[in-house]
Amino acid sequence: MRYWTRLALPGCAMLAGVGMVGAGHAEQLAAISLDGAAAVATPAEGPRFTPSADAAFEESFAPFAHEAPAPALPDHAVDITEIEPAEDPAVRTLGTGVASFYGKGFAGRPTASGERFDPQALTAAHRTLPFGSKVRVTNAANGRSVVVRINDRGPFHGGRQIDLSRGAAERIGLVARGHGRVDMELLAG
Repeated sequence: MRYWTRLALPGCAMLAGVGMVGAGHAEQLAAISLDGAAAVATPAEGPRFTPSADAAFEESFAPFAHEAPAPALPDHAVDITEIEPAEDPAVRTLGTGVASFYGKGFAGRPTASGERFDPQALTAAHRTLPFGSKVRVTNAANGRSVVVRINDRGPFHGGRQIDLSRGAAERIGLVARGHGRVDMELLAG
């Protein structure tokens, strides 16, 4: 246990630790007045709390427990939470156009890339994009989008920019009408 000494000075009081004694000893308080008289008080005996090594470790961080106030920002500071993120450099806008989808009669037939056409695969035909290109196609009417892989050439019907597989057209809601206005973005990789 630690001995505590209480020093009484004009207008103030102070406690000072002066030593340790073995477990089981009573804590003693000594009050010292300015005239030199001392009185010793022993508190009532009871269970003693002995902090564990973890508690002592945690107590060592007590002075840092309060959070420091945020520093004042200069007038030219910018709140980064209000900045719009830059467009993903891995995306290139291809613009808006009309999309349609392949009919059932093309199922199993070879595409321009040499693979067999699967109506449920997320693929598409484009006149100029390289085979294997990934394109995000977004239906302008409802905002639904799908990512397709270019594996064929076309469409060769006037005014249309991309032909989707039936599976891709279903995902963005183009099947009922047969065609619709879409936004297209070329994705990297």
